[in-house]
Amino acid sequence: MTVIQPTAIPVNQATQAGKSGTAAAKEQLTLDYNAFLQLMMAQMKNQDPTEPVDATQQLAQLASFSQVEQAIKTNSKLETLLTNMSFGQVDDLIGRTVTDTATKVSGKVASVEVYSDGTMLALENGKKVLLGPGVKIS
Repeated sequence: MTVIQPTAIPVNQATQAGKSGTAAAKEQLTLDYNAFLQLMMAQMKNQDPTEPVDATQQLAQLASFSQVEQAIKTNSKLETLLTNMSFGQVDDLIGRTVTDTATKVSGKVASVEVYSDGTMLALENGKKVLLGPGVKIS
């Protein structure tokens, strides 16, 4: 029996359009899931009646694809949770003094910008500091 696997569209094509990794993966999964179902139906329609496709193998393929779908949904929820936690913590940073030990930039935090790949602290002196290792908050 020949198993036809759906082709995947690289995630970076979707992320280049400005989507987050989870959104891009979710969009790609939808495309791949539809392709998977179409291939599965075509395989069932065109199978040799004297050698039918093993139902156990088809169910295993469907189950593994379902697991990937659930993992992407879980990652999406975790991403949302982490973002919400970040927003809860940024209030404590405004008005505090930060020092980036690597670049020696220091000042009081005027505003905070939260991005999917990090948190940027805008200082009263106009400079910006990426919150991460080596940043001292006092």
